[in-house]
Amino acid sequence: MEIGWMCYLRQRQVLVFFVLLSMFGVGAELGPYSVVEEMEKGSFVANLGKDLGLGLTDMYNRRARIIFQGNKEHLQLKVQTGDLLINEKLDREELCGPADPCLLYFQLLMEKPLEIFQAELRLKDINDNSPVFTEREMILRIPENSPLGIAFPLSNALDLDVGSNNVQNYKISPNSHFRVLTRKLSDGRIYPELVLEEELDREEEPEIVLTLTALDGGSPPRYGTAQVRIEVVDSNDNAPEFEQPIYKVQIPENSHVGSLVVTVSARDLDSGEHGKIAYTLFQPSEDISKTLEVNPVTGEIQLRKQVDFETVQSYEVDIKATDGGGLSGKCTLLLQVVDVNDNPPEVTMSALTSPILENSPEIVVAVFSVSDPDSGDNGKTVSSIQDDLPFLLKPSVKNFYTLVTKRALDREERAQYNITITVTDLGTP
Repeated sequence: MEIGWMCYLRQRQVLVFFVLLSMFGVGAELGPYSVVEEMEKGSFVANLGKDLGLGLTDMYNRRARIIFQGNKEHLQLKVQTGDLLINEKLDREELCGPADPCLLYFQLLMEKPLEIFQAELRLKDINDNSPVFTEREMILRIPENSPLGIAFPLSNALDLDVGSNNVQNYKISPNSHFRVLTRKLSDGRIYPELVLEEELDREEEPEIVLTLTALDGGSPPRYGTAQVRIEVVDSNDNAPEFEQPIYKVQIPENSHVGSLVVTVSARDLDSGEHGKIAYTLFQPSEDISKTLEVNPVTGEIQLRKQVDFETVQSYEVDIKATDGGGLSGKCTLLLQVVDVNDNPPEVTMSALTSPILENSPEIVVAVFSVSDPDSGDNGKTVSSIQDDLPFLLKPSVKNFYTLVTKRALDREERAQYNITITVTDLGTP
């Protein structure tokens, strides 16, 4: 029993020795690395051993491992060879949604001696999704006396891919009355507008049916189609016009359901039914439909659910005003969600050395990271421990800290310490 205990003490001494040596190497960066989405499990990403200049068995001997935030296992490390491999098929749309570039951050932790390397994996998009129209048939009621050059906004197609693999262009089936323009919004979305090129005559042609095609930028391009049905109606001389083209609004993330966001207002110079205006959200995304609602009569826009700055920082949606004759105008609502301090800091322990050997110089006891999803001062943190303990917190790489001993410890003086790590953000409260 005594021999086993002495062997254990020697092993701990060796561990502490290497940990001390490695403290000067904490914080290096690897990569960046990139792979294409949907690669098979086991696909090769990089050889971390070669990147670090290590021998064939060094990764194994140093007990290297990969750390992903939230204990995800997107990658696996073959410590025998140093190869970094795909651990599961990675779907860029599932992991990052519309965000581009799609970056997955991870750390390489080597325990013997302790060393941490920051790294990022860029997930490249492939053109694996076709444009899709949420409205397979669009119906427009256009007065026969509409002026040439007037534009009618059409519903845009959605494509889960990003960059050049997203929707890039729209086409309309050949006809003598209309052409289609491709417009781009400030958030990058591309939508079509139907432009009148030749006068309409209801008595000659009361209905026109066209095919709208959305094409992405892939090679070859993928496409989706929708039908545009145009009903030619009698004259309605004026389309609704909003008082301002863009409404910029800020709202705190702790606003209650039902809170008034803004009231939009449009006017129509026509009288009677042609002058009555109904407000709707134009081509809202699924998330916006769940978040906002507009009163069709008053133009008041209210919250349907509580917003969360940490999930979505801003919303952009078009508001459509349609009069009784079918003419419409639109404006844009830019809603900025204001952060409040509603998230406490979180501490993640990456490495812990316990027990430790007495009568040793400075020892690394623990390595941990701190995160706070809030922004500004609400997301800045300060870490501390009790003042009366012979331990010290030292900042390492970004958001990482090490807990070390101030001096050599004496087991006979005190055999155990309970250390509380307190992390406080700088928000109010």
